[in-house]
Amino acid sequence: MSHSSYGREWAAAQGALENLLEDEHPTMQLDPQKDRLQVFQTLATFYLRYLKIFHALEEVYDQIVHPQKRRVVRQVLEGVMGRLVELKNEMVELEYSEFHYFDDILQDFKMIPEDLEVPIPHYFVRERMRALKERQKMLSHILAKGGQQEHKTVTVQSMSLERAVHLLQVSERARQGRLRAHFMKKIWQEEQRRQQGDSSSSSMLNPDQAATCIQKVWRGYRDRKRVNKERLEEMIFLGMIPAQKPTPSLAQQHAQQVVSSRHVVQEEYEAEYQRALVSIKESVWSVDGPDIKETLQEQIRQWFIECRDATGKFPDFPNAEDGGSASIFAQKTPEQVAADLAAKEEREKKKSKAEKDKTGNDRKEKKGKMKGKKGKGETEEEEKGWKMTPSNFLPTVVEGTKMYKEVWGGRDEKQNFLQYFDVQLVREEKRLEVEEEVRVQVDELMRQELKNLKLVVDREKGKKKKKVKKSSKKKKKKGRKTGKKKKTKKEKDLTADRTIESLYEELVLEGFIIRPMNVKLSDYIGAYSYLGTSLRQADVEPMPSLSDVRQLIALYGILPLGSQCVHERGPLIRALLLTGPAGVGKKMLVHALCTETGANLFDLSPATTAGKYPGKSGLQYLLHMVFKVARQLQPSIIWIGDAEKTFYKKVPKLEKEIEPKRLKKHLPKFLKSIKPEDRVLVVGTTHRPFDADIKPFCKVYKKIILIPRPDYASRFTLWKEMLQARGAQLGPKLDLSSLAKVTDGYTQGHILQAIQNVLSSFRLDQQTKRPLTAVEFIPPLARQDPVYKEQEETFKAWYSRTPLGKKRTQATKASEEADKKNGKKKGGKLQKKGREEKSKKRKKKN
Repeated sequence: MSHSSYGREWAAAQGALENLLEDEHPTMQLDPQKDRLQVFQTLATFYLRYLKIFHALEEVYDQIVHPQKRRVVRQVLEGVMGRLVELKNEMVELEYSEFHYFDDILQDFKMIPEDLEVPIPHYFVRERMRALKERQKMLSHILAKGGQQEHKTVTVQSMSLERAVHLLQVSERARQGRLRAHFMKKIWQEEQRRQQGDSSSSSMLNPDQAATCIQKVWRGYRDRKRVNKERLEEMIFLGMIPAQKPTPSLAQQHAQQVVSSRHVVQEEYEAEYQRALVSIKESVWSVDGPDIKETLQEQIRQWFIECRDATGKFPDFPNAEDGGSASIFAQKTPEQVAADLAAKEEREKKKSKAEKDKTGNDRKEKKGKMKGKKGKGETEEEEKGWKMTPSNFLPTVVEGTKMYKEVWGGRDEKQNFLQYFDVQLVREEKRLEVEEEVRVQVDELMRQELKNLKLVVDREKGKKKKKVKKSSKKKKKKGRKTGKKKKTKKEKDLTADRTIESLYEELVLEGFIIRPMNVKLSDYIGAYSYLGTSLRQADVEPMPSLSDVRQLIALYGILPLGSQCVHERGPLIRALLLTGPAGVGKKMLVHALCTETGANLFDLSPATTAGKYPGKSGLQYLLHMVFKVARQLQPSIIWIGDAEKTFYKKVPKLEKEIEPKRLKKHLPKFLKSIKPEDRVLVVGTTHRPFDADIKPFCKVYKKIILIPRPDYASRFTLWKEMLQARGAQLGPKLDLSSLAKVTDGYTQGHILQAIQNVLSSFRLDQQTKRPLTAVEFIPPLARQDPVYKEQEETFKAWYSRTPLGKKRTQATKASEEADKKNGKKKGGKLQKKGREEKSKKRKKKN
């Protein structure tokens, strides 16, 4: 794609965004709605439309070269990301579930399940590549320095003399057998040659017979090859055999080279743009600075005179906190400015009175509310209904679209084919910056000049005003002093005398900072579930699919950690729990979070903390070090493996020496210290959450993602992708459908272990002579225990006792009771009619 095509894609995305903002604005002003189904439909449509725009803008930002355009796209892109997270949070609070299903809405918007995948912006890692490489070098250097911890000791097993003699005998007999077989094969080949020589000399074929013989052999070979090819094509067409990935053509290879070369051009243009910012600002200072200073001084002097003529006295110059002289010329007359200054003084007087009155009124209101709550109960919530919460990201999106309209929407750039930056726009921006800096200097001069004027003209009035000001200043100072005393509570820095580099080195050598595996979120294989909506309509709670898990990891982990704007303004998630059976890929998702965002990985699992930094003071020192380094080198992920051990109901006897509950008291305190500007996420993983005390456990991990065992579609894709990744040739004899059916209940870890056991290097070399079959994978699978239904039910029962699970069960009970009152059949018909009407409306819009 060329620059113009990405420009058209940007324009199309901005047009879709403007239409979406027009549709979303009325919903912010609507009265509270009681129909939860209708509310979810509106939220889901907004979510899918934002997701579609997110896909387009991410591609545009990744490939567009113009540095000024990229800044506008970045602003809108971060606003769209944040709005996606907000809408997801709204849907969770509405349905009391982390997983949502959009099957019917996808059909109306003519979207495919792949469109639901949340794209991960490439700039999260690419723009920090140098820093990440330096960090990797430092990590490898520290690990090489303390190499004793990296190399694991291998125990050598001793062997008895009888066992050694037996092994030597077996190997020697095998060698002699091979030699004997080779010798007999040579004898047999010589006898065959002799027999062929005797028969050829006795009976010679004529040329016609020889030709027909050759034709028969060739035609048989040709037809067999054609039939096998047609059968293979038919099986691929039916989906019984996966198609082999074709090698990329020359055009595709050239397109990939162009895409990668654009990233180099982006860096070059950005460096030129940064140099131009400095040089243009210096030229504006030297050329336009004196003129700006003179005009500002003349304007302020003119304002002095006009205020003197209008009010009979010189005005008070605004403070720097109020905007200085910039607040004077905000399209106001001298009379309006004087009235504003007088109104400010009156407001300050009224504030002190109002604060005193508020304390008494608040007590009365609280008493009235408590009385009202006792009698009503849950009826107030039902009367309130649902209302869209105000967004923190819509203003940035609106501002970005406005900038696009005013600057880039109708701009003719035919002459700027190479997409260099616009010098005129830079000059205008720098002129405003210079004007602000000059204004600060001019304000100081004009304040002094105004004091001199007051001394000369209004001496008596000036003295009185000064006395009043001094008294007020003293009061303010006293108030400030009293306020300072209250805010002296700060956390002690236990490592104030140490550098971040030394703390980082200590944590690496002690094993608390580990190197994450290079795993992407797309490597977490799993298919989409097409029955989610239909099951929920039948009052059956479906198990989420692995693609839904990927979406949650992207929304709750990757987007907030990768973008400072999303983390600061969006819903704050301090801790995340990944739970599910062993082998479903919980640790893999933790490593994927690190690779997609370039985050540090801290390991605070009970196994790593055992025996290190003993005592309360030692534990506080360790947590202080971890959180300090995590904040300084953000984004950071603090991983706690076997998270249930920290909140054990009863510690087993074998684990008492490890002290797994060391972090129980201190972890909530340190979690509270994580602020919105700190891109730090605590991620816990567990396959036995029911061993933990659920109340403190859920207070720490407020966001819980229950990862299920893979369904049939996910297992089929897992077998196919994993076998191909390890060099297996997928032929007709390898029935993947049967393997996927047989492995019902097995996790990704089970399947991976079976593949590794079968696909040895020797077996891979034999594939051409002996193709792979599905039966070969059954023995290694049979040695492993699958996830039984009873275990899955225990996970579901545990999740129903979590805060969100309780809300979900209460909501389902309330809906069932309402259905019993109104009649199930009528309710079902009404819901179907409502869905059909909404789908018709969407189709008309599209």
